[in-house]
Amino acid sequence: MKRALIFPGQGSQSVGMGKALHDAFTEAREVFQEVDDALSQKLSLMMFEGSAEDLKLTENAQPALMAASMAVVRVLDRQGNFRLPEAASFVAGHSLGEYAALCAAGTFTLGDTARLLRLRGQAMQRAVPVGIGAMAALIGVDMKDAADIAAAAAQGEVCAAANDNAPGQVVISGHVAAVDRAMAIAAERGFKRSLKLPVSAPFHCSLMQPAADAMREALAKVALSAPCVPVVANVTAEATDEAATIRDLLVRQVTGSVRWRESVLYMKAQGVEQLVECGAGTVLAGLAKRIDKELPAVSLQGPEDIEAFLKTAR
Repeated sequence: MKRALIFPGQGSQSVGMGKALHDAFTEAREVFQEVDDALSQKLSLMMFEGSAEDLKLTENAQPALMAASMAVVRVLDRQGNFRLPEAASFVAGHSLGEYAALCAAGTFTLGDTARLLRLRGQAMQRAVPVGIGAMAALIGVDMKDAADIAAAAAQGEVCAAANDNAPGQVVISGHVAAVDRAMAIAAERGFKRSLKLPVSAPFHCSLMQPAADAMREALAKVALSAPCVPVVANVTAEATDEAATIRDLLVRQVTGSVRWRESVLYMKAQGVEQLVECGAGTVLAGLAKRIDKELPAVSLQGPEDIEAFLKTAR
């Protein structure tokens, strides 16, 4: 069976994530220890028994979600002999999940990935003061409609389609007033539901340019290897295995749209028969059902999930 490993983004975090794996497997404990050491912080303790408020801070959530994902990958590899590239044809991740995908494919070391995500989270939060930006999900809206609504709402401010998550679910991002105008315009055009998201910054729009500049500088100093399987990039919804290209795409990703719906359809068109979500939550598996009901997806979070999956994967 042709598979792709996929990795969740911010919003999937929850206190307790990864603890069952940590308690069950030496390999998972090694991952969490490596991340703690790389950050000189007991991030794993925050993940397992900290406060939800601390964990949702961007600078904590990003490396924490990656650590939970990589614990799953390490256990699959060592306990289940489920090794890239024999086991999967592609990797992909939603926003910060793209870093976890690249770590799984060997482009970055685990320590470098943790440090990059800590810096990415800090740079994103610094880019726009709290209260200046916002994000909202427009329900029932496709990408073209969302782009039209955002353009009409901008009125000299920033408002852009940030995430094309699934049919009928597009997230917009920008200045608070512009996002509020976009929600009103969507309602006027017959789209009855929109939802302001509980995020601390307006991700994936031009307001994040200072964070993109910070990531360009950071990525220039980090060693990148070609991934052992191609990564489907957020900003192009196409696969690449060239390290230099990946470096550029990760910079563009900070301000660019996450083309997740197209990425999933691209993998399906390339013959992928199953998506395997590695890490916290089940968001991506849920989106997959909305994108293509004929493309099965499974979420792996704890020991039981992994055990059941490996029985079918062998």
